[in-house]
Amino acid sequence: MEFWQIAFMFKWVTAEQLRIAVKTDTNPFGEITPEQYKAITKQEFEAQAEA
Repeated sequence: MEFWQIAFMFKWVTAEQLRIAVKTDTNPFGEITPEQYKAITKQEFEAQAEA
């Protein structure tokens, strides 16, 4: 099990907080992929619209 999965399982982070760790075009320094986010949270990752 990887760190982010454990952190989510033990409720150290919420799904919303975990979104910050997802690697995207606007966040190239993220640590997990959208696919890993879905595997951990069981929720689809949808990039938030730019403000």
